[in-house]
Amino acid sequence: MPEVIQHYIQGRIVESTSGRTGEVYNPAIGEVIRRVAFASAAEVRQAVESARDAFPAWAAQPPIRRARVMFKMKQLLEDNIDELARLMTEEHGKTVEDAKGSIARGIDVVEFACGMPHLLKGEFTEQVGTGVDSFSIRQPLGVCVGITPFNFPAMIPLWMSPIALACGNTFVLKPSEKDPSLSLRLAELYQKAGLPDGAFNVIQGDKVAVNALLVDPDVAAISFVGATATAEYIYHTGCAHNKRVQALGGAKNHMVIMPDADMGQVSDAIMGAAYGSAGERCMAISVAVAVGDQVADDLIARLMPRVRALKVGPGNDPESEMGPLVTKEHYDKVMGYIDKGVEEGAELVLDGRNIKLQGYENGYFMGGSIFDRVTTDMSIYTDEIFGPVLSVVRAPDYGAAVDIVNGHEYGNGAAIFTRDGDAARNFANNIKIGMVGINVPIPVPVAYYSFGGWKRSLFGDHHMHGAEGVRFYTKLKTITSRWPTGIREGAEYVMPVLG
Repeated sequence: MPEVIQHYIQGRIVESTSGRTGEVYNPAIGEVIRRVAFASAAEVRQAVESARDAFPAWAAQPPIRRARVMFKMKQLLEDNIDELARLMTEEHGKTVEDAKGSIARGIDVVEFACGMPHLLKGEFTEQVGTGVDSFSIRQPLGVCVGITPFNFPAMIPLWMSPIALACGNTFVLKPSEKDPSLSLRLAELYQKAGLPDGAFNVIQGDKVAVNALLVDPDVAAISFVGATATAEYIYHTGCAHNKRVQALGGAKNHMVIMPDADMGQVSDAIMGAAYGSAGERCMAISVAVAVGDQVADDLIARLMPRVRALKVGPGNDPESEMGPLVTKEHYDKVMGYIDKGVEEGAELVLDGRNIKLQGYENGYFMGGSIFDRVTTDMSIYTDEIFGPVLSVVRAPDYGAAVDIVNGHEYGNGAAIFTRDGDAARNFANNIKIGMVGINVPIPVPVAYYSFGGWKRSLFGDHHMHGAEGVRFYTKLKTITSRWPTGIREGAEYVMPVLG
């Protein structure tokens, strides 16, 4: 019988009693390697109660002591990165080097959280009125929840939990059921770093667990990353139950390529941005907007031999540049979009379907595909495919290119490649996108800036990590104080004027 991935509650692994499980595949071989428990509502409640009970003592710890746990966690993650990457590759499929890179980006946020004593400092003004001082502080919310996607089973939990915990909250993680094992290793490392029992819990499961978390009266805040339809549902349901919610949804990231761009640099950038991690990331460049036919023709001529030569293989092969897609269902979905693109009239100039690898015939492998002359009404343009498929859209001029980007319902990331400073500045100022790259293909902000899109790529008012993350996981309290010396006697029956 395959191993069953269980829950982690009150500092220990807890076996599920729900009787429901799901299958966990190794996508390189297309075989079930583990099963994962699906929690009941009662088990979700047990995890939330554990976090609720741990909250008062953890919140009362001086910020410097909480930061010391993050320092130890950072070191433990660095010490165990090889093991964590191999585990991620086994269940997700991405290459080991790609897995390590994603963990490193998570470690950056842990390092940022080490500075929480400084980040939690408030403001103080003396003598706002005669003998009256005023100051503000930021305090933790309580039990915070993270609902995370399959494509980054370490990075996204590490974008959420370190900041939440360092601010004094406790945390319940509901990872993707497709690659759940890493969540237990994170929990074990947190405990080894000195986090008290109950401060970090893991509840495995499906929509039953999600719905239970959304309505639980002891949950104060919910962070989510995933598909837009789910993000919108989580945002509205969580808000309806008086929770603070940040829900990051889908994306359709564009790269605008100007006629003066360095085309060698452009082709290098697209190779990594469109086909890295098999396109299974919300910051992947899936649309190249070529300004002028000459730019489009040059781009495709440069890309085709390189995409054709991509080394597709199992993620644990050091020579692999692109691993398999995560599940058979997702593989079939991406295949369906390629079929639909052909039906809708786009030119499939490079077809990545029907790749078979010797010894891995049952794996979910796909080569890179390129569509040319894609129009904005085609499903391969409007929808997030989340696979190694690049759409080339031809724009007659810069203004038309900007209109194409701004007209899409998603607003996660966008890039422009140009040598023209005026065009770059205009693009940065006028594009309706949350994260912008100028000659940078994947403009993911560093840990001390904040990550998040616009439009239907983000539901909620706060972006993730950085200063916005601190604000999301804390609430502001303002205190006005006056001490007895010189207090005026007699009640005041109007709004007091302090000045």
